[in-house]
Amino acid sequence: MDNLSVFFLAEGEQPADEVMARLTTFIGAAKQTLDFAIYDMRFSDPLKASLSSALRERAEAGVKIRFCYDGDKPFPPNVAAGQDPAPSGTGAFVQSLGYPWRRIAGMKLMHSKFILRDGETVWTGSANMTDDAFTLMENNVVEIASQNLANYYAEDFEQLWEKQNFENTGLIHTKLVPVSFAGQPAQARVMFSPGCGLEIDSEIARRVRAAQRRVRICSLLINSGTLIGEVGNLMRNGRAAVDGIYDRTQMEQVYVQWQEVPQNRWKIGALKEIIARAGLIGKDSTPYTAPGRHNYMHNKILVIDDTVITGSYNFSRSAQFNAENILFIESAPLADTYSAYIDHLSLSYSALVSLTSTIWRSSPTGSKTSVLLIVPVEYVAPLRNSYRRGNVTRTRFRCCGSILMLPANQKCRSGQCAA
Repeated sequence: MDNLSVFFLAEGEQPADEVMARLTTFIGAAKQTLDFAIYDMRFSDPLKASLSSALRERAEAGVKIRFCYDGDKPFPPNVAAGQDPAPSGTGAFVQSLGYPWRRIAGMKLMHSKFILRDGETVWTGSANMTDDAFTLMENNVVEIASQNLANYYAEDFEQLWEKQNFENTGLIHTKLVPVSFAGQPAQARVMFSPGCGLEIDSEIARRVRAAQRRVRICSLLINSGTLIGEVGNLMRNGRAAVDGIYDRTQMEQVYVQWQEVPQNRWKIGALKEIIARAGLIGKDSTPYTAPGRHNYMHNKILVIDDTVITGSYNFSRSAQFNAENILFIESAPLADTYSAYIDHLSLSYSALVSLTSTIWRSSPTGSKTSVLLIVPVEYVAPLRNSYRRGNVTRTRFRCCGSILMLPANQKCRSGQCAA
């Protein structure tokens, strides 16, 4: 029986109450304890009511509930130094729930987003606890019921709770533990920063360096110089395919920061070369402001051959010094599941869609010819009979759903689309 599950979020593809229902279901299964390590938690009143009700029901059943959250940053924060750029309000929100809480201090971020249930089941991933995270951002959430894995999360949580400062936490020596997904055995290892931050960076680099078939990127940021160097080397030797999606808007802001630091300037050209050669798709999110629309491509995912890397850990130098958690999950079916999600996002945010369609040419034999077509995505999404845009003279959609691209002097001879 599977003890690992995953669900994916994408902008505009799920209502907030649907995600909240999954969260309250997870909470509702608690029998003894619920420990939250939260970076950003600020729900609208309807979502807060659902969360509060679920927590109250468990508390009345005797479940002990605790919250650790990122706090004690100066205002305004020094973003360039890695201080908290999140909107204010998490502290007030958590405290309003009425359960034991502790602000977790530190120069950088207490950036984890995990819930530990009964010391044996974990909810983790990239999603913060906000309306925007549930509806406007791309995120993934992993649930794992494993006592061995949960023990590591429990150790990290207790370090945060007791020290109330994350800067000397996370030095936890972990091992692969058995899990299962899609009816097949798998293995998972969790690592924590800042204690193991340098080791995490090295482990990611090692796995990229050893890639044989694919490295698929699905990440808010690609900041780590080690990762940029290893991906560049991999592409030059041509052994494995590299592709994926990132947040173009947020990386443009990173380029500005790099330009101001001479030793980081090399990364600008190196990453832009990777983006161009790999054809990485960029999501054009809204530039960050505290009160603004937060619709980032917020995942922190790498798929390397049959391994999935995911969690709260951005692929950046700053993440080494934050409080983070990152999972390395070795599972071919899970890697393929994540890969399908990356395909979906890449198609959604691609400025151009490449299609291979079979058309009926106007020829005496009526033979079929396979052609490569480059079509702006906004012209493909609506199911319409005909368009006249740019160099595409006519676009037709057959009843069966196949896409036909016909110049004006050619006719569809299938008899299934409009004249």
